Amino acid sequence: MGIDTSALTASLHKLATDRSAEDGVVPTLRRVIDACVDLFGVSGSGIMLADEHNVTRYVTATDGAGRVLETVESESGQGPCTEAFINNQLVATTDLLAEVERWPQLAAAIAPFPVRAVLGIPIRIGGVPVGTMDVFYDHAHEWDESEQVALTRYGDVVETTLTAALQAHTAGQLAGQLQYALDYRVIIERGVGYLMARDGIDEVTAFNRLRRASRSTRTKIGRSAEILLSTGRLPDAQPPGGSVVPPSA
Repeated sequence: MGIDTSALTASLHKLATDRSAEDGVVPTLRRVIDACVDLFGVSGSGIMLADEHNVTRYVTATDGAGRVLETVESESGQGPCTEAFINNQLVATTDLLAEVERWPQLAAAIAPFPVRAVLGIPIRIGGVPVGTMDVFYDHAHEWDESEQVALTRYGDVVETTLTAALQAHTAGQLAGQLQYALDYRVIIERGVGYLMARDGIDEVTAFNRLRRASRSTRTKIGRSAEILLSTGRLPDAQPPGGSVVPPSA
């Protein structure tokens, strides 16, 4: 894919200065990813944002295959977008079907759909990751450096859109999720780091362990991280009809 730098610059300027956010942040984000497909000639694109468990959730996609990709990533805790969000860096794969060891659940679930080469791009507000943008091809593709740089620049438009929506109070129900991701990122990172050091595991595994504990106890992930750091243990499962059981000594 050749990158037309002048077309990219013009598109970025147009989208970054778009004042139609009053239409709603989700419709605005949909316009951003539709324009991404038109500009770069990729098969599809989508956006996920973190919820109160700091798990990235589907917000919008250009097609059904993109929605499947995002939904499976959210449910499995696997994939390029999941790793891009957790590690706060771009993650690329040439072909998801070849990633059976790295992301077995995602590779199996996506096989019937036209999603192969995927690029996961972290979306940040003030340097803090709050979600991801994905772009994909329906065939295997080696992402070159120029593509990665250009698409990373394009991802900055999403940050501009979200920041403007928050400042103008037009982010709606997404506002609470975004603010939670911003407020608790540091404590969550500390909890993940604690698990990595204690159990000798990688960052993605540690994050998924923390989020599973949060989900099973119906506890927000920031609180789960606080419990872990203060007691050395993740919160225990919630008994039927009861409240969260505090970790025992």
